[in-house]
Amino acid sequence: MTPPRPVFWYGIPRGYLQLDLNPSSEQFELLAQQVLGLPAELREKADQVFRFYAGTLILLNQQQVQACAIGLHPDGRGGILSSVITVSSMSASGVDPKLVIATLVKSADETQDKHIQPLELACGTGFLFEEERITTAPGKSSDSSEELLDGTVWQGTVAVPAAASSEIVMLQLVTSEVDFVDDYRNVLLGFASTLTFTDPSFAETESRGGSSAAQVRSPFG
Repeated sequence: MTPPRPVFWYGIPRGYLQLDLNPSSEQFELLAQQVLGLPAELREKADQVFRFYAGTLILLNQQQVQACAIGLHPDGRGGILSSVITVSSMSASGVDPKLVIATLVKSADETQDKHIQPLELACGTGFLFEEERITTAPGKSSDSSEELLDGTVWQGTVAVPAAASSEIVMLQLVTSEVDFVDDYRNVLLGFASTLTFTDPSFAETESRGGSSAAQVRSPFG
């Protein structure tokens, strides 16, 4: 079957590795065999990671996430910063998607711990929603108790109504590196600036043909 034609395009920022959200059963079986083939001292931890990976894929697909990428960047002090970006869309069938976003803005505006900022992007008007929240962190506490760890994460979301459909595109970045929020906000805004509802290959073809159509370029290179 021919896959459906996408209604929007974007560029993944540098330093992010995109996950395959729909791996084949053969890929899963091969990965399971590799885990079983590890030495006993490594197999248990590898199995935990494997199960976490499988559970994450199920959760992302349940949330209709269309793309997910994990970012690893140096912090300048010999350490590594981590973050996750996701791309999803929600249907506003029968309703003007701009009205849906306006409702989201009003709802978020009534919450004191959320910050909202309108954005003028090349593909149209969008909104940036920011918040810091407490969530469960991976692992267990260091005192060997069964209590789960809590941590603060920054969550930034850019919502943009599609140009010629009832979809609302959601670009989101989440990180526990709250000391680097300004940098991650810039990454998210750069990510959002790549969003387009015009097929880049079509724009590039017309640009080579002398048309005035602007060629879509990624700020990440």
